[in-house]
This record gives sequence, C-alpha cells and structure tokens, in this order.
Amino acid sequence: MRLAVVSDVHGNAFALDAVLKELRGAAPDAVLNLGDQIEGTADPARAYALQAELGAVEVRGNNEEKLWPGGRRGPLAQQFGAWLETQVGAAEQQRLAALPLTARVAGDVLACHGTPESAWEMLLWQWQFDDPQTGTGFYRARDPRDLLALVEPLEARVVVCGHTHRPGATRVGDTLVVNAGAVSDQVDGDPRARWTLLERRGGHWSAEFHTAAYDVAAAVAWSQAHSPFGPFAKHLLESGTMRGRGDTPPS
Repeated sequence: MRLAVVSDVHGNAFALDAVLKELRGAAPDAVLNLGDQIEGTADPARAYALQAELGAVEVRGNNEEKLWPGGRRGPLAQQFGAWLETQVGAAEQQRLAALPLTARVAGDVLACHGTPESAWEMLLWQWQFDDPQTGTGFYRARDPRDLLALVEPLEARVVVCGHTHRPGATRVGDTLVVNAGAVSDQVDGDPRARWTLLERRGGHWSAEFHTAAYDVAAAVAWSQAHSPFGPFAKHLLESGTMRGRGDTPPS
C-alpha cells in the first residue's frame, strides 16, 4: 500500500503542478489531502480545480474553518476572504468548509491537519515566537510524553498531519507520527514544494519525504497581477520563510 500525502497547498497552483507531476510518476494507491487548500494568492481557483480532480481523501485545515460563517475574525483575514470570493465559488468554498476533521485510510492510518482534536493545534512541533509582532520564531519538539498521550488512544499505526509546514517524522510507542510538510508557503528558507509518500511493506509503515522545484517567479507574477497581496506573496514564496501569520502583513 502506497499513500501520497499533500497538505497546505494554500492556493498555489504553480507549486501544486510540480507536486502532481511527481505524484503521477509515483502511482500511489490513494492520495490524502490534509487541508488548507485555497488560502493563498497564486491562482487559487486553478489550485482548487486540480485538487478536486485528485479524488483524494480530504480533511479540513484551519483555513477551511475560516470559510465557516463568522470564521474570519481579523481585518486582514476578512480582506483576504473578500478577494478569495472573487476567485473560488461559494459552492466550492462550502464543500471545503464541510470536510471532516479526521479520516481513516487503509485501516490503520489516521489523517488530520493539525491534531485529531483541532485543525489549529500542532502535533509534532510547537511554535516558539521570537517576535510576536511579525510571527517570526522557530519550532520546538512537543514533549514526547505528551505526544504519546495524544497518539496512543487513537489505535493507529500511522498518524499523519500537516499545518506546521515542516516535514518530519518520529515513532512514539507503536505509532509512526508524520508531518507531510507543505506544498506552498515554506518556513525553512527553501521555497520548493513538499509532499510525502507513505508505504506499507510487510505490515510496517515508512515515510519518504519529497521536494519539488517549481516556477516561483510565475507564482509571484500571478499574485502580483491578480491580487492585492503581491508584495507579501513575493517575500513569502521567494524566501521560503513564513512571516506575518497574524493580521498585519510584513512591511
């Protein structure tokens, strides 16, 4: 059994193009999509269409919850939502908003975006701020005892998540815990797209992390031409560094 996992596309059709090319070559048995599908500015309508065509097992991310009534609270989030409504139809947004929080695949794989209890929380890592104003900081590992307490009751051989935009894996008890990384909006200074292949052989699961180069300049150009968020997208996509995660974009 081979499962391809994508997460955090964030409306970047250009990054997704590169990942899908690799997925076609891998020929997985199924695809998992861990959410945050359209919240971005590099052609989110095409990014939505490409993901809808995958026939993936999907769960909702925290940004799908922003599509709920009243889900956008801050001024910037509301401004972005107004623009996104001009790109992705109401029916499509409603479909994403209704996705489940978790899904089970292949009997012993549990998929979620953040944690099985919340799309907003982090499973493998915790974000430690250097500067709360800009959102800069770094990830520190969750206490392994806390991780075991979260994972053990799930009775899963694999728990796979996204949300943190940082690929990685650890084993806790009898469970492999995997973060699939992000297709777009990286945090480690490497702007390339990420995806993960889960494989079960002889009853044992392993994770293989993949990195795909894509046309960042084209993604930035599309955002600059079609959205009011071009300067923010340029820094985010070119630098591979996440800033401005709150309501105030970086200067």
